[in-house]
Amino acid sequence: MQHIAKTLIAGAVAAVTFTPAVAQAPELAMLDRLEPGSWTLRIRDEDRTSRICVRTGREFIQIRHRQAGCEQFVVQDDRNEVTVQYTCRGNGYGRTTIRSEGSELVQIRSQGIRAGTPFSVEGEARRTGGC
Repeated sequence: MQHIAKTLIAGAVAAVTFTPAVAQAPELAMLDRLEPGSWTLRIRDEDRTSRICVRTGREFIQIRHRQAGCEQFVVQDDRNEVTVQYTCRGNGYGRTTIRSEGSELVQIRSQGIRAGTPFSVEGEARRTGGC
């Protein structure tokens, strides 16, 4: 009986020891692959553009809430698309989906509440040069 118990324990230890570790990708890695620099954001319904200096790609998450200190929760984190929900205490919340079409072009959808007013935007951002 002791021999069987020792064999089972040895087998369990071997399984744990020789199980390959699964490498975890960094959170929001798709945004990290975007080229840093000056990007032009064009919101489709507003027929206007704005410039954003991008360092990490995360600047696109809160396009209607520019303040720091908002809580973010990653909803989807795929190779070419991310979705992040965020809350800015006292100023509303939003949910943004960013789809990469390359290192210099993304499609953005964001909706939520800012200062008590709902918003819904769709647009695209293209890298246009350095900051």
